[in-house]
Amino acid sequence: MSRKHTPADPELAHRLSRRGMLGVAAGATAAALIGTAATTTPATAAEQGRGRPVLPPGRLGIQLYSLRDKVSTVGFAPVFAELEKYGYDEVEFAGYTQGAAGAITLAQLKQLARDHGLHPIGSHVGYYDDNNPGAYTFAQNLTKVLDDAEALGLKHIGTASGPFRYGSTVDGWKRAAEDFNTYGEAARKRGMKFYQHNHAEEFSFATDKPNVRLYDVLLAETDPDFVYLEMDIYWAFAAQFRFGKRPDGTPAPFEPLDYVLKQPHRYPLFHVKDGIRDETARDGYRMVDVGDGDIDYKKFLSKVTARSHDGRRYHHWQTEHDNPVESYAFARKSSEHLHSLRCGD
Repeated sequence: MSRKHTPADPELAHRLSRRGMLGVAAGATAAALIGTAATTTPATAAEQGRGRPVLPPGRLGIQLYSLRDKVSTVGFAPVFAELEKYGYDEVEFAGYTQGAAGAITLAQLKQLARDHGLHPIGSHVGYYDDNNPGAYTFAQNLTKVLDDAEALGLKHIGTASGPFRYGSTVDGWKRAAEDFNTYGEAARKRGMKFYQHNHAEEFSFATDKPNVRLYDVLLAETDPDFVYLEMDIYWAFAAQFRFGKRPDGTPAPFEPLDYVLKQPHRYPLFHVKDGIRDETARDGYRMVDVGDGDIDYKKFLSKVTARSHDGRRYHHWQTEHDNPVESYAFARKSSEHLHSLRCGD
C-alpha cells in the first residue's frame, strides 16, 4: 500500500515541496544552534539501550477539556492536585474559568498551575464567529486572545476550529490559511506559536478539486514560521479510515505519521487519545482511555522523537478523551500507560 499523499494539483504540489524544504532547513538551523549552546548530558544505561522511556521527560500534558466535569464542579485547584499526583507536567486549556465553581483570574490560574508543578503549554480558542463582533475568537478579538495567552505564560496559542470559514474549496482554504498566517505572525511577535488542531474532516477532499486533500492545502498555504499544527492522533487515524478514498471511490491512502516525519518541527503539540478499531462505526474507531485501544503509541512516539534532532525537548504530548467514563480514572490510566512504554521491549 502506498503511503504517499502528494496532491494532484501541480501548484499545490510545488508549494508543499517548498514548505517541506523550509521546515527541514529551520529544523537543521535550530539543531545547530542547540548543539553549540547546550552541554551534552551523558545517557544513562537505560537510555543507551533496553528500557529507555518512549515518552520524553517533562513533556506529558493533558487537555483540560477531558476534565471539564471536575473543573466545573470543584475548580482548578483539586484538579491540578490530582494531575500532579498522576505525574503530569503540562496542561492545555480549553477555557479559563471554573464554570459553576466561580471565576479565577489569569494570574491566579498561572500561579495555581505552577504551584502543582504544571506548565501551561497551550490553549484552544475559537477561530471565528462572523455573527458576533464581540466573540472571543482569533478573528474577532485577536489582541485580547493574545493578551490572555501572554498573561498565562503560554508558549502556544491555537484553535481546534477547522479552516472551513470560507467553505471547502481550495480557494476557501487558501483564504483561511491567510487568516492563520496573520494570527501566527501576531503570536510570534509575542513569543508564542499559533497552532491548529485537527479533527477528521481536515483530511477530506476539496469540493471543487476532489483529487486535492484539504489538509495538504493548509500545509502548503501556511507559512511554517508562523503556523504550526497540533495533530490529534485519534482523529487523524479516523480520517485515514473515512477519507482513504476519494469521492469517486479511487484509493487515496495516507499515513498520519508520515505528515509529522516530513516536517517534525511544524508539530510541537499532539493530542494522545486512543480508540478500539471498529469498522462498523463512522470513524472506524470507538474512543477509549489511552492504552485500552489499538493505536500504537509506542511506535508513534518513538518515530517522532527519533526523527527530530531535538524531539525529546521539542514535542509535547497531551492526553485527551472527549467523553471519558470517569475523568480522573482516564487521566491516571493514560499517564500510567504512557510512562510505562519503553524502547527495546
